[in-house]
Amino acid sequence: MTSIGILGAGRVGASLAGKLAAAGHHVILGRQNPKEQTGAPTEDIDPRISFSDQRTTARTADIVINATPGDSALDRLTDLRTELAGKILVDVSNATRDADGLPGDLCYPGSSLAEQLQAALPDTRVVKTLNTMLFMVMTAPEILATPPTAYVSGNDEHAKQTVTGLLADLGWQPAWIEDLGDITTARATEAMILVVPHILRRHGFKPFAVSLAR
Repeated sequence: MTSIGILGAGRVGASLAGKLAAAGHHVILGRQNPKEQTGAPTEDIDPRISFSDQRTTARTADIVINATPGDSALDRLTDLRTELAGKILVDVSNATRDADGLPGDLCYPGSSLAEQLQAALPDTRVVKTLNTMLFMVMTAPEILATPPTAYVSGNDEHAKQTVTGLLADLGWQPAWIEDLGDITTARATEAMILVVPHILRRHGFKPFAVSLAR
């Protein structure tokens, strides 16, 4: 059992918390505001999930998942540099400027949020994954008719292996996981978010993932 802290209590954070708790992990859901509501009805929250503020969550968890809005994540997590030192930080966010409520331009063209986080947090091992799909696919990849892909980027091989194990707990089969290499490869997967608003406008909010077909 691993202690996993999730920063962000919206739909992404709540969904990940529920599935990881069901897999046997101790999960702490970190809310920026103690009165903040989760992204799931209270009655649907696993009793094995505890709640705390984000600083305490980052300090006490073994592995931390960033499920906060990508456009403000860099400042928020840089402020937690001390608490995140020595930890694995799993970044599932995309940093974009919203346009009409949908993802717009990238905040870090020519780079990526993951690279910015790694540079700002040199004592933290950043791993990028699960940012190329709608949130419901993150914890139930089997719902898609075509096998999806979870891309993984990071500088530390052991950290990526650990995150791959967490992906398995979320239902991802080994053949669906693609290790792209170091953290600079995250700029490719983060750029995939640019296709999302066009798909949503045409097909609505239906589960999908930007996947690799062979």
